[in-house]
Amino acid sequence: MQAAADSFLQLADASGGGRLLDVDAFLRESPRVVRWQFLCSMAARRRIAFHGTGDPHIERLEPREPVDFAPFGKQKAVFATSDPIWAMFYAIVDRRRYKLTLNNGCLVLDDTGEAYYYFSVSRNTLARRPWRTGYVYLLPADTFVEQPGGLYGGHQARVPQLASPVAVTPFARLRVEPRSFPFLGHIRGHDDERLGEYARAVMAAEAWPD
Repeated sequence: MQAAADSFLQLADASGGGRLLDVDAFLRESPRVVRWQFLCSMAARRRIAFHGTGDPHIERLEPREPVDFAPFGKQKAVFATSDPIWAMFYAIVDRRRYKLTLNNGCLVLDDTGEAYYYFSVSRNTLARRPWRTGYVYLLPADTFVEQPGGLYGGHQARVPQLASPVAVTPFARLRVEPRSFPFLGHIRGHDDERLGEYARAVMAAEAWPD
């Protein structure tokens, strides 16, 4: 896994960002490589911004202002994450064909470096398995800033969300299928009318509301 990640980063360096690299073509020579582990290996070696989507034709990401309960998300920017597993969730959830909302996040403890995730979609849609084949784009992280850290449940931690105030051109793209997502069986459902309640509990590191 580490060797494959190193080889791809060398290929990306040689390309110099002049063209969008197809990670699928690269991995055909290493069919046993687990995709999420491959992405995490690259993230451990270099600061990369990861963006998950269902669109296979992105050439440039433009700033936009999303609907977000967190203060960091209330800005016009290109949003991404330094955690590729979190990006994979956005890649495999089909928000075009299914009417649903998302409640999800990643928290990294400063003292141990451990990452904790939660993934949830609308409860009335979860049973329909609203998944798709999606894409994780790899972006140069030069213009991105990370969400400021803080105390969560008494622990100093950070949310690995990134924002760039300017447009960004990806240098690589990886196709991911639902089965590629390591927590597919742990995605839970929530009530849409209680989104604010869930968000407040998460930001305070409290138990998930019943």
